[in-house]
Amino acid sequence: MPKYSLVGYDSSDTSQRAFRFAMNLARACKGRVRVVSVLQVTQGGADACALMMTDSASERAQELQQELRSLDTDADTLVDLEITHGSPGDVLLGQIRQHPIDHIVIGHTERGALGRWLLGSVSEDVLAGAHVPVTVVR
Repeated sequence: MPKYSLVGYDSSDTSQRAFRFAMNLARACKGRVRVVSVLQVTQGGADACALMMTDSASERAQELQQELRSLDTDADTLVDLEITHGSPGDVLLGQIRQHPIDHIVIGHTERGALGRWLLGSVSEDVLAGAHVPVTVVR
């Protein structure tokens, strides 16, 4: 049974369902949940981006912790939260190399072929690259 589940979280309905699923699993298995939210920077110089990410990450962490608490009262005791930047699929796959993650839970958002081509699919990236079990929540 999974002891440390990773959840990619972006406040969407599907990521909220994935978080709830992971929390229920953690309680049942006496495990923990690592919630990772990825900030994406699309323009600006490196210095401006670094400053923006530092400020945004600190503010976002407080908002996100409150949001997770509203979704599940055990969030303060069962969740490890990280706000980071990069490509969501790459970040999630990197987490399983950096931490003892033994399960990934991600939400799936329906996109058409053009949307997948332009934006990619985090769930497809994770499914293709993960060496731990992955649960995709719709």
